[in-house]
Amino acid sequence: MDSSLNLMSIKEASEWASGYLRKNVTPSNISYLINYGRVRKFRANGDTRVAQEDLIEYYQSFLGDRETDWRKRLGEDLNWALSFEQYKEKETTKHVHRLHPYKGKFIPQLVEYFLDSHTDNFKRDVYFHPGDVVLDPFCGSGTTLVQANESGIHAVGIDISAFNAFISNAKIGQYNLVQVQAEAHRITRKLQTFIGETNIAAFENALTDELQKFNAEFFPSPEYKFKVRHKQIDGKRYGAEKSQAFLPTFERLIKEYGIEIVQSEKQTFLDRWYLATTRREIAFLHSLIAEITEPTTRTLLSIILSRTARSCRATTHADLGTLKDPVYTTYYCHKHGKICKPLFSTLQWWKRYSNDTIKRVEEFSHLRTDTQQICLVGDARAIPILDTLTRENPALAQLVRHRKIKGIFSSPPYVGLINYHEQHAYAYELFGFSRNDDGEIGPLFRGQGKEAQQSYVRGISDVLRHTKQFMADDYDVFLVANDKFNLYPSIAQLAGMKIVNRFKRPVLNRTEKDKNAYAEIIFHLREA
Repeated sequence: MDSSLNLMSIKEASEWASGYLRKNVTPSNISYLINYGRVRKFRANGDTRVAQEDLIEYYQSFLGDRETDWRKRLGEDLNWALSFEQYKEKETTKHVHRLHPYKGKFIPQLVEYFLDSHTDNFKRDVYFHPGDVVLDPFCGSGTTLVQANESGIHAVGIDISAFNAFISNAKIGQYNLVQVQAEAHRITRKLQTFIGETNIAAFENALTDELQKFNAEFFPSPEYKFKVRHKQIDGKRYGAEKSQAFLPTFERLIKEYGIEIVQSEKQTFLDRWYLATTRREIAFLHSLIAEITEPTTRTLLSIILSRTARSCRATTHADLGTLKDPVYTTYYCHKHGKICKPLFSTLQWWKRYSNDTIKRVEEFSHLRTDTQQICLVGDARAIPILDTLTRENPALAQLVRHRKIKGIFSSPPYVGLINYHEQHAYAYELFGFSRNDDGEIGPLFRGQGKEAQQSYVRGISDVLRHTKQFMADDYDVFLVANDKFNLYPSIAQLAGMKIVNRFKRPVLNRTEKDKNAYAEIIFHLREA
């Protein structure tokens, strides 16, 4: 050990880092840096220590003077107040906002900044007031609806995806949590009995024991991760070698316990992306939820099942959001720096998400206001909003009819970035939702060429033209976009609107692997 190093306990390090960064750094934040090899772990008198020098090197390399650096790269017109750098992930994924994973959503603080008239956030203008109605024609997972509720604002969402609408409406739903918890416990007990009739638990225990011994020998933590991070070990090559070395043990246990891995059919998403054992449990959970007669309880438990099913796909931990190829064996995990295994059972995730979901819904129940929100399924270019609302939510229809919609806050799809139906393909099959992939505006499968861009311009402008007939004369429209093709001036013109302001927002790194400076624009439009 280098005697010149300034070693600190985890608690001392958290206090020092809080002063150094001028924001709260918890002991668990320091423990994360140790466990993932960001800083070295030292032992002194039996206790864990970290070097102040390592922390300084890490914070300077990762954070640096980010605002100054980003302004140099992206321009002095960056609105740094809209970076929301003061918020931790726990705050940007608060309560029901993390009820279900969804790619491409904005953080609730951004919506709150523009919707909540009581939140200063360095802004001077107020665009919406309690009692107004706001529209999100690209509702996604419902962030605008939830934040509108918190701000005392009514909201209408529209989405072409039936599953997106399902998530959104689940977030703003009201539930009998005592009943939800009782049903969740009932299903958990039945799932445990179902699993107990197989060799899965014994097999997983044996496999876990073998993995722990193997990883302790060849991937000691956190030393191994630190060496990979500092390029002292080629993790990709070394991991591939050790992954092959462990495979005979895995295959022996599969045979010994008689575990079925690959499904016989490969026709559907559920066939290809789930191990046979996991697929059976998902079908069993679905059948138990279908027995529930109370609609809202059934909805919330279906959300838990969908979240569980997403986490149990046969892929690596690092590829959960992208899905490259199914993984049916143990593998070297780049994320965790050791040999990991695919999921053979849903039980762990079902229990975790049941508890987490109930907790999040309860948290939101203390914040919600007595306002109306709903997400309608349909094409925002043509959906008869008032007629549909009259069927689905008469009270909200009455508000729209008499007060009109005060404006829009939405994040339209970006050109050629995401296939929104495909990211939840498992849920469409599991719950029987109808797909409308061809109705998406700017999907990944259409690319980013000139034809795709022109189609995108027509699509977004058609939405604005169609929806503004339901809006007040003095409407305000806010659209969050990464307009790298400079399409929004044409969109505004075709919609009969004008861009009155642009808020250039720095989007801070969501993962440490991506350090590129990145900004998006919030376009403020009004009637031309």
